[in-house]
Amino acid sequence: MKSSIGIDVAAPPELVFRLARDVERWPQLLPHYVAARRDSPPDGDGRLVVRFIARRPILPVLGLGLPVAWRSLTWSEPVTRRLRFVHRGGATNGMDVTWRIEPAGTDKRASRVEIEHDFRPRVPGWALLIDRLFTRPIAGRTLATFRALAEALAEAAADESGTTARANPST
Repeated sequence: MKSSIGIDVAAPPELVFRLARDVERWPQLLPHYVAARRDSPPDGDGRLVVRFIARRPILPVLGLGLPVAWRSLTWSEPVTRRLRFVHRGGATNGMDVTWRIEPAGTDKRASRVEIEHDFRPRVPGWALLIDRLFTRPIAGRTLATFRALAEALAEAAADESGTTARANPST
């Protein structure tokens, strides 16, 4: 089963990519991520095996969530602004995840971020269950948080450059 979730971001794709590519920093950036720890040093191609733990909200008003854990072989592809995750073991073994971070139309100051999950377990219906109960809620929250972070940084950079231009009109 293939599923996709995406979001528009009012920030340049390079900025969004820089924020998202450092998966070991996700717990500091994403409040619903509890941990992202590498299992071993990067392999010869720079890929990491990372153990993730995130909270799937159950009662968001009370801050209650169900911990969800998985392990992924992960790497980034800077030229195409892709993030890749291949799940290793557990309930989502074999899930192939691709993040695509691209310009939104012709505006280089805006992005479209799509996350595609390709999951083909042996048990019928398992992929749909995992997608609806865990993958979509966690990915949706991840995208929304990265959008907020990237847009705040882009706005701060625009304000800073505007302030500089006003303070020194010769630039």
